[in-house]
Amino acid sequence: MTAGSRIPSWMIGLLAILCLAVLAWTTFGFVLPFQHETGEAVLDTYFTGYDQPTVAAMQKLLSENDVAQALLRGMYLGPELVLPALVTMLLFAIVLKLQPGGSYFGKPMHPALIKAIYALPFIYGLADYAENISSLIAFGDDNAASSAAALLPWMTKLKFAALVVSAIVILRFLLIRLSPGDIDRR
Repeated sequence: MTAGSRIPSWMIGLLAILCLAVLAWTTFGFVLPFQHETGEAVLDTYFTGYDQPTVAAMQKLLSENDVAQALLRGMYLGPELVLPALVTMLLFAIVLKLQPGGSYFGKPMHPALIKAIYALPFIYGLADYAENISSLIAFGDDNAASSAAALLPWMTKLKFAALVVSAIVILRFLLIRLSPGDIDRR
């Protein structure tokens, strides 16, 4: 029996439901009220990333609006404490269930590549937590706010890159498992 076969599908489904529930909490409890209060989007919703001037504009906005600052702080100290861990567990459980391996373009997969595939969900989780910590510092009254503000766009890019690559890898191995023949030989 392999490690992936011991993960029941219901556990993956439960993790997905929990992720959606916490995402709904974040969206309806913080993101939408923040947007209603300020007319601006929370930086975490910028899927294409953002730059230093955008962070500076958000710092200015938050320094002038205590309600928006409280909403953002509440988001990072509430659902954003749980969501990265849940998403990381979900991605890792799916990767483990799909058991990456076999061949890639007709050649056996190198063990280092398989280890990198298993590491992707954890890279996502660490980058998401680093982004959250950077946001708390950058949008607070700390002396390190400028350093955190400079780091923030990079953490967001790393987070989304790891998430997208994880999704692509999962999709690839899902297609391999669902295909009747070996997809690599086509």
